[in-house]
Amino acid sequence: MNPTNPKLRGRFAPTPSGEMHIGNAWTALLAWLQIRSGHGSFILRMEDIDKPRSKPHLARQILDDLRWLGIDWDEGPDVGGPYAPYTQSERLQHYEDALGKLQKQGALYTCFCSRADLLSAASAPHGLAAEGPAYPGTCRNLSPEERAAKAKMKQPSIRYRVGEVPVAFIDGVSGRHSFDPAATGDFIVKRADGMFSYQLAVVVDDAMMQVTHVLRGADLLDSTPRQIQLYQALGWEIPAFAHVPLFMGTDGKRLAKRHGNTSLAALREQGVSPAKLTGWLAWIGGLVPTPGPAAPQELIGRFDLSLIPAEPIVITEDLLARLYES
Repeated sequence: MNPTNPKLRGRFAPTPSGEMHIGNAWTALLAWLQIRSGHGSFILRMEDIDKPRSKPHLARQILDDLRWLGIDWDEGPDVGGPYAPYTQSERLQHYEDALGKLQKQGALYTCFCSRADLLSAASAPHGLAAEGPAYPGTCRNLSPEERAAKAKMKQPSIRYRVGEVPVAFIDGVSGRHSFDPAATGDFIVKRADGMFSYQLAVVVDDAMMQVTHVLRGADLLDSTPRQIQLYQALGWEIPAFAHVPLFMGTDGKRLAKRHGNTSLAALREQGVSPAKLTGWLAWIGGLVPTPGPAAPQELIGRFDLSLIPAEPIVITEDLLARLYES
């Protein structure tokens, strides 16, 4: 039996705002295979920082769905671990502490712009696609007097002041990327309603949980340069990133209910076995030659990140039909 590699640590970090579907299962399986193939430790973290959208019953269902798939974890909300808690809503003080460190560096400033203000700013340059337009810097250089006056009328958000040096990294799936900080703009780390941003929370959590490898969906690729800047500012080691392609419908849009019910709950009701689903996902990812049943444990030796396609994967009716084949 191969010994555990304590230096290799990965995670799956779902948001309990909806049922798990085949796209979530795809990311979870690949993240799990990456770590298990290297004999590392796998973490499950519940990203419920957006309390209005997050539902406790969905968090419980995610745990059940993952176990049904045959995916296990060494640390998590239900099993604990050395870096507990593993639920973001219980980690707010850690985010506040990180915010304090950034504040002492002079890396933050208050922003009084509303979403409507930003959308109507004709001069705002286009930012990274998934993150929307880059912040035009409206509140970046306000005087103390101007800030005090605005604070009397509106609760501000807090933005991180990006640097001028390009942010470069090599993605495990799509290769080398380089981003001009101007393309990101200064980004929010704490919203006006007091909610910490995803960008800050995920960096704090991954760093404190000693995560060495982050495998997640390609929709989060645009978040990476922002997060790298936070890692650098906080003096933390940057993990290796790999962004796997999203599942798309034939209409070119991200797979959703309009393309049919592909939730794991629906597949279970229709009699799809977990091994059939994980084998089908491995086939979609190029890890196996046919879409036959294969439990996650059977796929560990076949994991190869270089085989994962970089382009979005279009889920056609023919591909879905292979999932239901006996």
